[in-house]
Amino acid sequence: MNRLRHFIISLLLTLATALGLAAQTPDPSQISVGIVTCYPGTKIFELEGHSALHIVSPGGDYAVSYGLFSFDQPNFVYRFVKGETDYRVGLIPWHYFLQEYRGAGRRVVEQRLNMTPEQKQRLMALLEENLRPENVTYRYNYVRDNCATRPLAIVEKALGDSIILSADTASGVGDEDATFRNMMRRYHRNYPWYQFGIDLCLGPGIDARLNNRERAFAPVVMDSQLAGATVGGKPLVDSTIVINDTDPEAAVAPPTPWYLTPLCAFSLLLLISLIITIRDIRRGRVTRWFDTVLFGAYALMGVIVFYLVTISSHEATTPNWLLVSLNPLCLIAAVGGWIKRAEKLVVWYQIINFALLLLLVLCWGLTGQSANAAFWPMIAAEMLRSASYVIINRKHTPRNDNKIDKKKRT
Repeated sequence: MNRLRHFIISLLLTLATALGLAAQTPDPSQISVGIVTCYPGTKIFELEGHSALHIVSPGGDYAVSYGLFSFDQPNFVYRFVKGETDYRVGLIPWHYFLQEYRGAGRRVVEQRLNMTPEQKQRLMALLEENLRPENVTYRYNYVRDNCATRPLAIVEKALGDSIILSADTASGVGDEDATFRNMMRRYHRNYPWYQFGIDLCLGPGIDARLNNRERAFAPVVMDSQLAGATVGGKPLVDSTIVINDTDPEAAVAPPTPWYLTPLCAFSLLLLISLIITIRDIRRGRVTRWFDTVLFGAYALMGVIVFYLVTISSHEATTPNWLLVSLNPLCLIAAVGGWIKRAEKLVVWYQIINFALLLLLVLCWGLTGQSANAAFWPMIAAEMLRSASYVIINRKHTPRNDNKIDKKKRT
């Protein structure tokens, strides 16, 4: 979202608060309320789609959209990594809201809700409260409190009764495999590096089995669930309108070629590690530059994982068992090989590192954390280099060198 759009939204928020939504619509019977689903786009934050409320009344035609953010906000990247995802709710003229999704070729579906005038009046009062300056900013949660769950929750509050969603028919993920991570993988399948980053940063907290309501964190899934939803035994949706009739995946990027995926990249790294390790063992000397590059890169990833585990307040960043493999201590192997006085420290590090990695691989099934396929060659490459360092330095310990000298003298 550019600065101009961010400014416009802020201006609209101010106007909405000043005028008061309830004052604009004195007759609730003239209000039409719908939940709009915008299907997936190409950007990372569009991969599961987007949801918003569509309010039509004598006072105007507008969308109420949750989860708005701007990269121009001060320290946005740092605050995002730290978990300080302070996003906004915005009131946007319907024409401008729809224009963005039509321009991108994304499918847009509206499900108009079956609500009484009293329920609509309560909804308008709740929205007016949400749009007050002191309430427009809130702490966004990617899976628990996002652009789909917020509209659903506020409609449910206005109805005064629980919404019973129908079964998920959109994700293609069965009940046994229904977790936040697996549903993300379904929608991120053409973005393997993005999914690799999620699997790298988030632990078993997103691997618990979901109930049907929790699946609604994905807007496209909620769209399918609303179709047969009921409230007090009555249908929630009065009618469904396809506003922009394109293929559900018309705006989705094509699949990433297999040779550019994380699995292929780390498999290649494993192959290179194997070739260098065999050569190193044969010649009895470690290729220090390769270990510096490998363990240095792992240390950088480890700093991110360590930060997320210890400091970030993002959902499910701790625990993360991948921290055993990727952690700042990898710098010992990256730098220590060039420092003669650190030789013993590096040997002991590599012994302990290999043992811990072996234990991690053997016990991974007990952690409850789902692994990205690329993790295995990534960990295997690290294990190879740790093992080769120990083997080579074991051959050249003072004791072994003395034995070789004695054999030569005899």
